[in-house]
Amino acid sequence: MKILSVCVARSELHLIQGQKVPTAIGKKSVAGPVAVNPLGLDGDEQADLSVHGGLSKAIYAYPVTHYPFWQGVRGQASVAGAEQALPHGFLGENLTIEGLFEDKLWIGDRLRLPGCVLAVSEPRQPCFKFNHVMGFPQASKMMAESGYCGSYLAVIESGSLRAGDEIELLPGPREVNLRELFMARMRRRR
Repeated sequence: MKILSVCVARSELHLIQGQKVPTAIGKKSVAGPVAVNPLGLDGDEQADLSVHGGLSKAIYAYPVTHYPFWQGVRGQASVAGAEQALPHGFLGENLTIEGLFEDKLWIGDRLRLPGCVLAVSEPRQPCFKFNHVMGFPQASKMMAESGYCGSYLAVIESGSLRAGDEIELLPGPREVNLRELFMARMRRRR
């Protein structure tokens, strides 16, 4: 289990559904160590703090294993540029990770890295901005059906992290599974 890339972005205005909307969803990989503080990574912003960011959603992690799925559905939806590989950070994640999956994570699990400690806090809930960046209006529905939501992380111990850092999973209370919580929330939204 490790971090493949660390991604950040500043909020920018995008034309979405005829309105200029601030978003920082299309994050870019950065090299070297990145400082981690209680509200996230240095150099990163969240445009809408009512749904992203804060202490419980300081960092967003996403499994690289799900990237081929999104590549495929973008192709099926005939999204322009769908033949090009999606860069890490495209789905809005700060950490593109290997070896940690939603169905194997539980709320309260801790991720010990060489320079900091993070905790699984909740699943991501997709919105219209996710549909926009993915290029088709059913993207949020596809996330809800697949369970490929990724995980928000709280910062337990500040420090730093970088691509290549190994992740040690320290099990929490094992009461609420991340994927099950996500699927329950998606059923309630329908």
